[in-house]
Amino acid sequence: MTRRLLIRATGAARPGQLAGLGQAMARSGARLLDINQSVTFGMVSLEALVGLDRDSDLEGALNEAGISLGLDVQAIQVSAEDYQRWSAHASEPRLILTLLAPHLPAGILAEVGALTAEHGLTVELIHRLSGREPLDGGVPPFGACVECWLRGEEVDLDSLREKALALGAMHGVDIALQEDSIWRRHRRLVCFDMDSTLIQAEVIDELARRHGVFDDVAAVTERTMRGELDFQQSFRERMAKLKGLDEAVLAEIAEELPLMDGVERLMKHLKRLGYRTAILSGGFTYFARHLQDKLGFDEIHANELVIENGKVTGEVHEPILDASRKAELLREIAAREGLAMEQTIAVGDGANDLKMLATAGLGIAFRAKPLVRSQARQSISTLGIDAVLYLMGYREGDLEDESRAG
Repeated sequence: MTRRLLIRATGAARPGQLAGLGQAMARSGARLLDINQSVTFGMVSLEALVGLDRDSDLEGALNEAGISLGLDVQAIQVSAEDYQRWSAHASEPRLILTLLAPHLPAGILAEVGALTAEHGLTVELIHRLSGREPLDGGVPPFGACVECWLRGEEVDLDSLREKALALGAMHGVDIALQEDSIWRRHRRLVCFDMDSTLIQAEVIDELARRHGVFDDVAAVTERTMRGELDFQQSFRERMAKLKGLDEAVLAEIAEELPLMDGVERLMKHLKRLGYRTAILSGGFTYFARHLQDKLGFDEIHANELVIENGKVTGEVHEPILDASRKAELLREIAAREGLAMEQTIAVGDGANDLKMLATAGLGIAFRAKPLVRSQARQSISTLGIDAVLYLMGYREGDLEDESRAG
């Protein structure tokens, strides 16, 4: 009859330990069923589940190996019932919970642990994606990020997200939840809103300031937020107030646009890793083209200003790029590139982005208003836009090593 043993070995890490334990298990005729090893601050922890189909003194062989290798080795019997429970648990869906912030307070772990337990989830693995904190205790250059792998039976994901959002807000931490799948490491298309996402400005407001009509445009925006106007009505009213603006002002504003924190680093890595990138903006092609030239976006889609005799006419070429058109363009680009929708990512900040975020395989609300954060599946508010790389599952160390190699 098959015996199953959980082998647990701990101690100061040094070369040759895996080989020594592996030889002891092999001599005893053990079959490897599962294994996990990690090293933290020079201390190794190895766990291996093995099966034995014949009598052998595996425990004695492991103890002898442990003494020579400087390891404390335990062999724990695993019953058939426990093995069946483990097998069933391993086949349950996995969720990825990501914690992001300039610093991660230790208390968040206790509360996340309580929240996941409340929903019947087991924390299977926790690992750090961000770089190490500087010795002087300063903020890590690209923020702190820890990723947790969770398993459990069917979970009310909407309820879990709502509670995670509230918990994160209490601690100043972004808590993102996504279902793990084969697509997570095979995303190929990333689409971005522009205003207040790629740049720290709303271009139409900047144009209005230069034209002396900012208060008039802001009043239209306020009516839109109250639900009195839809996007297209609001856009046309605001555009009409820009009639007569000198074309030269566009170039001046384009040169002064402040980039969003982390956008240059994000684009550098996305391009190096082979992602297709696009701007899908309810703003203007004039400024999207400026960002394309500066940052290397593969394609841009925005509203085209009508300019006559060097003056803005207050009109744009149809069709106006609104929320529905953004989502439609995302689908069109994916189809053209031969990609499944699960391979797409969308990033935006406004209500006009919600349809695009819902359509993408991974939709991320970036520094968005509470309403948008609550409706998006994932959100980032505490770090720069390059934190998107963390939600894609990339480790900072791997990215920086890859940059140096390039």
